[in-house]
Amino acid sequence: MKTLKLNLKDNSYNIYFEKKIIYKIPQYFKENYSGKKIAIITDHNIEKLYRLELNRSLNALGLESKIISVKPGEESKSLETLQEIYYELSKFKFGRRDLIITLGGGVVGDLGGFAASTYLRGVDYIQVPTSLLAQVDSSIGGKVAIDLPWGKNLVGSFYHPKAVFIDSDFLKTLDRRFLHDGLAEVIKYGFIRDESIVHELMKFNNDEELLTNIEDIIYKCCSIKKRVVEKDEKDFGERMLLNFGHTLGHAVERYFDYKKYSHGEAVAIGMVQITRKSEILSLTQKGTSKLLEEVLNKYSLPIETPNMDRKSVLDAVVLDKKSNRENINLIIIKKIGEGIIKEVSISDIGDYI
Repeated sequence: MKTLKLNLKDNSYNIYFEKKIIYKIPQYFKENYSGKKIAIITDHNIEKLYRLELNRSLNALGLESKIISVKPGEESKSLETLQEIYYELSKFKFGRRDLIITLGGGVVGDLGGFAASTYLRGVDYIQVPTSLLAQVDSSIGGKVAIDLPWGKNLVGSFYHPKAVFIDSDFLKTLDRRFLHDGLAEVIKYGFIRDESIVHELMKFNNDEELLTNIEDIIYKCCSIKKRVVEKDEKDFGERMLLNFGHTLGHAVERYFDYKKYSHGEAVAIGMVQITRKSEILSLTQKGTSKLLEEVLNKYSLPIETPNMDRKSVLDAVVLDKKSNRENINLIIIKKIGEGIIKEVSISDIGDYI
């Protein structure tokens, strides 16, 4: 088993990497908690795949468990779904010594983590990410949130899990589109911090080769995120680098009501758009956007911005969490492997988006 420790002042925890890790979670509970109940927050698709294995291993230890399953997709990151989770936890008589497990992709992790951060003023939870996007990014660092009808992740908190368990075998059941969706975040890490990730992705001939080597790639991405979060836990400085492509990406997701583009697809569009513009402005080394387009094309991720009402998009950008209503922090790539944070006036945002 590989382990990374995320070292924080008050909330340090381990990230574990191992195959068949789902069978190790009950033992972790037994060794670390005195409670008797586990609430597993997941979605309908993941529940169908892993319900039997979870119940079998938890029951073997005499633990009482409850599965709370939500509809897959971004629309579940809502106040309505959050209230349903609170209701199910209450019916289960879930207590402060008990544990929540979030088993799923980024939506489940964000939603379940936010429920954990607020129910009974905060209960412990662990993350078991099952999508590539969640394994390399959203399960680590303690950002949990839900969406509001007018913007993404506008209600949330920093609330760290007690542990993260990553098993790359989960990825074998992913639809090809959502495997590639997660690669947008992997490519992001390559462009902001480690160009070797991009060159490695360009060498694979097919998804089978990718999956054979994916555990090392996940470990590299998690190592980058670990170091960034340790330096800037609350996202006021260096951690903003992880938002490369996300400012426009979130606006694209919202514009199409989270139905046309997945998160990774929208981020891919955002990364290309801002890198093309920053090259024109001589902020980025020539050829960087071309390589970005090549690796995104290789994994069937979009690179062209769809037709959208420009004012609506810019209004969404101004609402973004990285904006202080006068300026916004944009992530620019100086050259592959080197991202920087650039503060831009809201009045000049049209030059970049």
